[in-house]
Amino acid sequence: MIYIKTEKEIELIRESSLLVGKALAEVAKLIKPGVTTKMLDKVAEEFIRDHGAVPGFKGYEGFPATLCTSLNEQVVHGIPGDMVLKDGDIISIDCGVIKNGYYGDSAYTFAVGEVMGDVLELLRRTKESLYMGIDMATAGKRVGDIGHTIQNHVERFGYSVVRDLVGHGIGRHLHEKPEVPNYGKRGEGVKLNEGMTICIEPMINLGTRMVVVEKDGWTIRTVDHKASAHFEHAVAIRKDKCEILTTFQYIEEVIQ
Repeated sequence: MIYIKTEKEIELIRESSLLVGKALAEVAKLIKPGVTTKMLDKVAEEFIRDHGAVPGFKGYEGFPATLCTSLNEQVVHGIPGDMVLKDGDIISIDCGVIKNGYYGDSAYTFAVGEVMGDVLELLRRTKESLYMGIDMATAGKRVGDIGHTIQNHVERFGYSVVRDLVGHGIGRHLHEKPEVPNYGKRGEGVKLNEGMTICIEPMINLGTRMVVVEKDGWTIRTVDHKASAHFEHAVAIRKDKCEILTTFQYIEEVIQ
């Protein structure tokens, strides 16, 4: 079922979403060689709880942590632990919170130290595709318009779109309808209407689009072990434009 949100509900989702952006910025302050992903998770959980919210992922379908920390060839759902960040790594961090009964959800891929140029370019193009997809997310368009735009953009550069994982609606539940694939055809799929709130989250691979689940049952990585990038915003569908509810502003003030 697709839930159309009231203005009050959208404001509550925005409040949670902005807190996610601030939590990711706190994490960004620590991202450097030598830091463990477990430490990043601890900082994020403390920050979220200190601001009157609870981690949205922790316990969700059994996930054990506040953050998903996915390194290099890991696409999503990496579990924080004793892994130590190294110079040249990239790390995709996905974070969710619940505040006042509504979820916020956002993801950002960070460079750790000096990263190879082709990988940095993957990050740049993936984030670019997110905003191009967002531009398509207005009332009257369809989810296929979003997916087609993202796919068309990144494939021009030889990248591939993960098909096994998609964006989603968000609100009182972390994953609501509709699904929002990062591939598709123009004019196809669910029609977007004012008041819908969705997460657009391109997951783009440097090599093949094929992925596998690692032995921990959560972490999804590329089959060819090439890098993957992930950026995500929660947005509200409006008549003439898409309104971004999350923000990368706090993160990018830290990493610039």
